[in-house]
Amino acid sequence: METTIPENGFLWAGFIVFVILMLLLDLFVFNRKTHEIKMKEALLLSLFWICLAIAFNLGVWKFLGHQKALEFLTAYLIEESLSIDNLFVFIMIFAYFQVNPRYQHKILFWGIVGAMVLRAIFIITGVALLNKFHWVIYIFGGFLILTGIKMAFNQDNKIEPDKNPIIRLVKRMFPVTTDHRLGHFFVKIDGKQYVTILFIALIMIEFTDLVFAVDSIPAVLAISNDPFIVYTSNVFAILGLRSLYFALSSIISYFRFLKYGLSAILTFVGVKMCISGIYEMPILISLGVLVGILALSIVLSVVIPAKQKEDESALPPKEE
Repeated sequence: METTIPENGFLWAGFIVFVILMLLLDLFVFNRKTHEIKMKEALLLSLFWICLAIAFNLGVWKFLGHQKALEFLTAYLIEESLSIDNLFVFIMIFAYFQVNPRYQHKILFWGIVGAMVLRAIFIITGVALLNKFHWVIYIFGGFLILTGIKMAFNQDNKIEPDKNPIIRLVKRMFPVTTDHRLGHFFVKIDGKQYVTILFIALIMIEFTDLVFAVDSIPAVLAISNDPFIVYTSNVFAILGLRSLYFALSSIISYFRFLKYGLSAILTFVGVKMCISGIYEMPILISLGVLVGILALSIVLSVVIPAKQKEDESALPPKEE
């Protein structure tokens, strides 16, 4: 029997209280003072969030059984790995708007709060559709396959905020100032309300996560249609996304095969959904394939270094 909200109200209540406490801990303890997060701090925070997810997974094992625990672990790894692709976009957004590193955590914090609300709506809608119209699973599967193939060949990662309809609407409602004003999203100048570039960057982060959720949530629904498992795995992945961003932002460009690994994961999950009517793949096989693809893409990135551009290598050395 699948877990439902009414049957496990105490689990949902406990989890919501836990998330609120973790957000308060992050806001008033870990990041009480606005500062630039360095590599060491980011790695320690990443380890903290990963250990929390593992501890929660052990709790799922104890209270809901080993099958649910495997579903959570697989869903968490899918969310965590696919979220890495989001980091590339975050880097470009912050670079485009020239956001001071000390304010980046604040933007990501409030972006993730909004993401948790949007994910809840997406998940409830997705589970309801799958429960009422099972054939929707084939639409989700086909969409993931197409998305995976597109990801492998798409090289266009341009950030164009002025073409975003939400950004255009905000600019029509409020004038925009480039003054960061100590990290504020809204400021008053000569009695007139302005939004800052930080707020525009926040809107872009939210929009990016919304687009990302369209891919990632169907992928997790291929693993489990239990709302509790799907949502908690999502939340743990995005809770650790901020520290992961600061830990990997300076080195992520070196993992050049990771993009193809993520493409393969989406395609694999899509195929799994499409063949679910004839073959229900065991969760352990799904978990093994997922870990194998990630490991292979990382190893290939390390073993096979990027080649220098031919036009640069062909140039003769400059004369003094």
